[in-house]
Amino acid sequence: MTVLADIGAAALWLLYGWLLCAYLASYVSERKGYGLRLGLGAGMLTLVIGVVIMVLLPAREGSDWQVLGPVGRGKQGA
Repeated sequence: MTVLADIGAAALWLLYGWLLCAYLASYVSERKGYGLRLGLGAGMLTLVIGVVIMVLLPAREGSDWQVLGPVGRGKQGA
């Protein structure tokens, strides 16, 4: 019975990792101007490699990645 509990805990952590990778890939994809769906699909299908793929894709012209940077929000109250 303990073995099944250990497998369940590991599966839960893997699920959290999978969801985190999907979120990060969709965030980067949106910032680079490709939309959320491309990043979400890449993150869900390829796990950590999806995040790396999204980071390596070139940003589109006028995207938030080029204008504000990877995590910038711009000037507040300007």
